Amino acid sequence: MNDERRQMDKDIHFFWDDLNLAQKFSVAELQRFGYDLLFVRHQTNGSMAVLSAGAKLAAIDMDGQINTEPEVMLRH
Repeated sequence: MNDERRQMDKDIHFFWDDLNLAQKFSVAELQRFGYDLLFVRHQTNGSMAVLSAGAKLAAIDMDGQINTEPEVMLRH
């Protein structure tokens, strides 16, 4: 379990550096509700942070706006 936790922490810190300040505040807010940062998707109009809590997804845009019903395609 510790190895799994360390890997998750490493992944979160790796993506954390890709976030701007507004996104970091929003990610921290969603983490209070059980969301975990999955990845940061880089797009032409900026980056989007994608988080999950069980089967629920959320996305955070460059302005820190949270979308709890994002249209995000996940690869499995």
